[in-house]
Amino acid sequence: MDTTLQDPLVGQVLDGRYRVDARIAVGGMATVYRALDTRLDRVLALKVMHPALAVDGSFVERFIREAKSVARLDHPNVVQVFDQGTDGSYVYLAMEYVAGCTLRDVLRERGALQPRAALDILEPVLAALGAAHRAGFVHRDMKPENVLIGDDGRVKVADFGLVRAVDSVTSTTGAVLGTVSYLAPEQIEQGTADTRVDVYACGVVLYEMLTGGKPHQGDSPAQVLYQHLHEDVPAPSAAVPGLPHMLDELVAAATARTADVRPHDAVALLARVREARAALSAQQLDALPPRARTAEHDNGEDRTSVIPRALTVPRPLPVNEDTPDPAGAGGGDPLHRTSRFEASALAPRRSARRPKRMVLTVVAAVLLVLGVGGGVWYINSGQFTKVPPLLAKTEAQARKRLDAAGLDVKDVRHAYSDTVKRGTVISTDPAAGARIRSNDSVTLTVSDGPETVKVPDLKGRPLDAAQRQLKKAGLEPGMVRRAFSEDVAKGSVIGTDPASGTERHAGSAIALTVSKGSPVDVPDVTGDDLDQAQSELEEAGLKVTIASEQVNSEYDKGQVARQSPAADGQAAEGDTVTLTLSKGPEMITVPDVTGDSVDDAHKALEDAGFKVSEDRGLLGLFGDTVKKQSVAGGEQAPKGSTIKITIR
Repeated sequence: MDTTLQDPLVGQVLDGRYRVDARIAVGGMATVYRALDTRLDRVLALKVMHPALAVDGSFVERFIREAKSVARLDHPNVVQVFDQGTDGSYVYLAMEYVAGCTLRDVLRERGALQPRAALDILEPVLAALGAAHRAGFVHRDMKPENVLIGDDGRVKVADFGLVRAVDSVTSTTGAVLGTVSYLAPEQIEQGTADTRVDVYACGVVLYEMLTGGKPHQGDSPAQVLYQHLHEDVPAPSAAVPGLPHMLDELVAAATARTADVRPHDAVALLARVREARAALSAQQLDALPPRARTAEHDNGEDRTSVIPRALTVPRPLPVNEDTPDPAGAGGGDPLHRTSRFEASALAPRRSARRPKRMVLTVVAAVLLVLGVGGGVWYINSGQFTKVPPLLAKTEAQARKRLDAAGLDVKDVRHAYSDTVKRGTVISTDPAAGARIRSNDSVTLTVSDGPETVKVPDLKGRPLDAAQRQLKKAGLEPGMVRRAFSEDVAKGSVIGTDPASGTERHAGSAIALTVSKGSPVDVPDVTGDDLDQAQSELEEAGLKVTIASEQVNSEYDKGQVARQSPAADGQAAEGDTVTLTLSKGPEMITVPDVTGDSVDDAHKALEDAGFKVSEDRGLLGLFGDTVKKQSVAGGEQAPKGSTIKITIR
């Protein structure tokens, strides 16, 4: 069923300009639509923040920051932002529409890519990030979903919604912004992000393109995060035998767990990518990985390796005053064309030849026009001025600039801001550039810096109640760890990280440690009959489950061969212990070692899976020949059991 039919925005016109035609994608923060700019008659993508988030100032700030950040990036491999605005409860960005698919779609369809295709995609991605890094921005959310591949072959990086200036506050403690599979260790452990987190993410993306799978897998995000911190990204050649070592080295360099070891930004990584490509032969570049899935055109042509390559986008030609008028647009050579100013200066010379009466008439007419024109100018424009730009100015600087423009300060308001320095202007009312009457007043909104709140004391509270209290305090519940506790009930909070009373930015996530209850010593029930083992474990406050598979062991059939958790370990009350039952010992044939030397007998019996004991007696103290064995050669005995040899 087409879900776009249920979307209330489809078919509507936003801001009196953008007609919403279809829904493209839905994310956690916004929905993206294909729309038509009815004013310019062009198709574009409209990113509309979810109305529930539009009431949250921090989300709106981040959303608007995307528009401002990307608008500063003039690069052919970055999705352009055309406009930003609001319409009622809708906050939106108008962006370049890229008809095509995402890299995630390509990987889902093709599996692993040939090295040439992977590098063809990676290079324009790094070029786009390099432009951002050199402009002072970090993307912080690089993943295949944010790499767009157009039908015309262009590769573009999208969704700079999490970008932040490199030299601004980059702590994300508690608010893990990004997809866990692509997070750098320092983002997880320290909450910091600079250009090297984008380098790390690109290394993970390259691994995924080369192998068709993510380097770190787990049943939960926490397991993946743990692997990022404690395990290196494996070499792609381990999953795809035969991949050149240059590609292994490229992935290893980009995904080094120590940030200082990685290339310092995307430009540096791009240089290494190009060096690696130059060192690869055509055969190596076009090698088909085992996990690649083929797809065919209608004519049957194999298109496994057909991945669009980035196209060079020419710089726009100069416009306005940089562009000379074309012939016929103003007449003749622009360097020799008579200007309007020069033409008006020639007019008095011609009129000097005319009678003085004509001169006086002309002068009078000019004065009349000037007088009327001046009055009209004053009525329409002369009594107005524009509000000067005051963003990031201190209150004193803003007042001085307004005074110079002939304007007064009507009111000074204060608001929290994660992005604007404390004590400087966030916004003005009317906005900068607005037309305002001279001597009118302007309201300033000044930043109080990031809103900070204290972490509440949550010890002893049930987990769901603690999470609700964090949200009520303006914080977000973070990762949940579990630990034993003698004094905190199972399921309740032992403590927080950071500790209660610590001040944190509003919206920061707080990690919670939750009690698993008092620890229970797990009794050793191996070798016990099932009923006895079950009774002993239940008396200790533990539950029991029986493994479906049985194993050979030294214990009799039906007895407990092994248990998990192991004996003498600790478990929480109510935890489950898994018991594996014995099929009895495995019976194997005993070698005949009678007459062999002691050393040879030991080797033969131990190689067969038996233990060996010796009986020398008084007569065998100096002997070296086996005269008898406890189980005769050729008979069966349990594997691992002891065979006694008598020496004479």
